[in-house]
Amino acid sequence: MASSKDKYETFLINNVSTISTLESSLRSITWFLPGRFKDAELASEALTSLLNVTSMYHDTLLARIVKANASYRPLIPTSLHTRYTRAWTDKNTLYRLTSRVLQIIRFTELVVEMGLRRKVSEKTRWRAVILLEAIKAALRLFLLKVTRRPLLSPPIPEREFDPASLPSLSTTSSPTLAPSSPQASPPMTPDHLRNNHVPLPPHPLLTSAQANVSAEDYLLPKALTTSSVKPSISLMRKLSGPRDWLSETIFILRPLVYASLVAADRRSLERSNRAITIVLLMEFASRSLRRTPPASAELERAEYAKRDKDILWYLLRGSIWNSYTRPKLESFVTRTAHTPLLGLFGALLKDWMPLIDDYYYYTAP
Repeated sequence: MASSKDKYETFLINNVSTISTLESSLRSITWFLPGRFKDAELASEALTSLLNVTSMYHDTLLARIVKANASYRPLIPTSLHTRYTRAWTDKNTLYRLTSRVLQIIRFTELVVEMGLRRKVSEKTRWRAVILLEAIKAALRLFLLKVTRRPLLSPPIPEREFDPASLPSLSTTSSPTLAPSSPQASPPMTPDHLRNNHVPLPPHPLLTSAQANVSAEDYLLPKALTTSSVKPSISLMRKLSGPRDWLSETIFILRPLVYASLVAADRRSLERSNRAITIVLLMEFASRSLRRTPPASAELERAEYAKRDKDILWYLLRGSIWNSYTRPKLESFVTRTAHTPLLGLFGALLKDWMPLIDDYYYYTAP
C-alpha cells in the first residue's frame, strides 16, 4: 500500500501541470452533463465529488512540498483565510481531522442523496438527509468548541496558486519520496538578465503621470495592515460572551432545523411555508445577535459578508422557489428559446431546474 501511495505521489509531482488542467476541464464538463442521458445528473455529481476529494488530497500533498522547500513558496502572501485555517490545521490534530471529515461529507452529500433516491423509499432518504445534517452540525459544534471562534467556510485551507506555476516540482524532496537526481543541465539565464544594456523603466514617482502624487499616497497602499502582522490564529477573535455563542450556535443549527421541517412538511398533503419562515427567522436572529467586528478584523468581516451574500440562496429554496423564482426562470427560458447564446443558456438552465425540485442538497443551507 505504501509503495502504491509513493508511486501515485511521484506521478502527481511529475505531472502536476497536466493533472491541474485535467481537473479544470472535467469540472467544466460536469456543468453540461445533466439532461444529456439517463442518470446523467448522478454521473455528473459523482465525477464532481471525486474531483473535489482528490483535489483536497492533492492540495494537502502540494502544500506539504511547498512548505518543505522555501524556493517554491509563492511570492504573493497567502490570504487571511488560508493563514488562519492552515494555522489551526497544523496546530490541532482534532481540528485537522474534523474539518476534513466535514468537507468530505459536503463533497459527497449530494451524490449520496441521489443514490438513496434510486434505491430506498422517500421516507428513508429524508431520514438519511437529517442524519447527515445532524453529523455536520455536531462536527461544526465541535470545531466551535475547539477554536472558540466563529467558524469559517470552508474550514480547511483552499488552493490559492496554480500548481503549474511551481517549477520543477519533481526535484523537490517529499516525506514519502526518495530524492530525485540533479538537473542534467544548468538553469537558463532569465530573460530580464540576458541583456544588461537595456535601461530600467523610470520609477512611477518620477513619471509625469505620478508627478503630483505625494510619497504618503504612494506608500500607504503598500503598507502592512494590522492583519498582516497578527499571529495567524489571532486573525479571528474569540467569542466573548453568551450572545456571541448563541449567534454561532443558531447559525450552525439552521441546516438541521430546515431539513427536519422540510421532511415533516413533505409528509403533509398541504404545502406549508413553515420551514422557510423558521429558518429565515433563525438566519436573521443569528445576524442580529452576532457582534460587529472592528475595521481591523478583516477576516471576520469577510466571513460575515459571505454569510450575508449566501442569503440569496433562499431564492432557490422552498416556497420562494416554487412561487417566485421558478416561474420567472421558466418565463426567461421560454422568451429566449430562439435567441442566440441566451437560448443556449436557457436550455442549460431548463435542464438544471428539475434537479432543484428533486434534490435537497442542490440548494441546501
